[in-house]
Amino acid sequence: MTDAAQSQALLLQLLDQSNRPDPYPVYRKFLEAGPLQFPDANVHVFSGFADCDEIFRHPASCSDRLKSTIAQREIAAGAQARPFGPPGFLFLDPPDHTRLRKLVSKAFSPKVVKALEADVVGLVDGLLDRVAEKGRFDVVADLAYPLPVAVICRLLGVPLEDEPQFSSASALLAQGLDPFVTFTGEAPDGYQDRMGAGLWLRDYLRGLIHRRRASPADDLISRLIAVEESGDQLDEEEIVATCNLLLIAGHETTVNLISNAVLAMLRHPHYWRALGDDASKAPAIVEETLRYDPPVQLVGRIAGEDMVVAGGIEVPKGDSLMLLLASAHRDPVVTERPDEFDPDRGSIRHLAFGHGPHFCLGAPLARLEAAVALSAAARRFPNVALDGDPVYKPNVTLRGMEQLSVSLGN
Repeated sequence: MTDAAQSQALLLQLLDQSNRPDPYPVYRKFLEAGPLQFPDANVHVFSGFADCDEIFRHPASCSDRLKSTIAQREIAAGAQARPFGPPGFLFLDPPDHTRLRKLVSKAFSPKVVKALEADVVGLVDGLLDRVAEKGRFDVVADLAYPLPVAVICRLLGVPLEDEPQFSSASALLAQGLDPFVTFTGEAPDGYQDRMGAGLWLRDYLRGLIHRRRASPADDLISRLIAVEESGDQLDEEEIVATCNLLLIAGHETTVNLISNAVLAMLRHPHYWRALGDDASKAPAIVEETLRYDPPVQLVGRIAGEDMVVAGGIEVPKGDSLMLLLASAHRDPVVTERPDEFDPDRGSIRHLAFGHGPHFCLGAPLARLEAAVALSAAARRFPNVALDGDPVYKPNVTLRGMEQLSVSLGN
């Protein structure tokens, strides 16, 4: 097999659902291979920590997919440029990214997040009370999923009773982040389902916006409407796109973070017991989980200009750069014993929230939710143990579980 064929085969291994329970042997192969270039496909894949960190920070590193040669090729072949309308600010570049992020950032400031702590504690206690009553525990369904959903719904002003409707749409849209087109040139199965989900969710949010216009409340949707009506460069479709992004990003990744942390600790039970005895250990456990088993396994960037990165690799303007965070976090150059889960290692370096202008706005909230949920669960149920293998969703990018059953013990 030629080097090019081996590299292409490696990409296909990453997409292979059979590797979802443990993709890290595949990521190790990427680390061993070093940066991979596919000039005919306009794609470059980076797996080392230093390379990913450099690209995050590079001034020509862009997030708007319309700047990519791949997207322009699709549009020239008849594809619609933005089938859902304008994207959320995560997928835009300055000045639009700067403007929209600034309007939203106050809702996720450290002061606001700190004020939410009592609510998060109350939500977690209520969820764990129900676990105790049932006598069984699915970490995803009973804790990791309902907690962040309730919090982001409260922040945005989305009725929690609508959760069954938007959760199915959100799950489909999360699959749309997987790089099937980038890696294979072909759309994966279920494309039309994801299109339908995206259009439905935006229509649903437009309906909420219209209701908030008539009856404002103390929530982010109402505040964004007030900004729009003041003429501060915000229109309804941008409100829709922003709320769409926050609703999905505000819970999908945190679900993975909480459940991944529980799984790692139950495979190393002394950490679960230690956390139950001392809640101050929670932040280190969260950070090590973000490194060891990150909720976001890879991200994409576009070269806004010709770039030279990773010690001399030339990336033409418009080419796509795929950053494999899951491999970067296990780079032995920056982390000793990278394949070991060790919250006590002291220095924990990761890129789970990105770097630069697109650093995750919700990072403080995700850290708070995870720390509260994990410490409370370990304290309430000190004798839990895994009850069967975890069941994983098909997602490559937002890799996570759809079921994690544990026994409560005595």
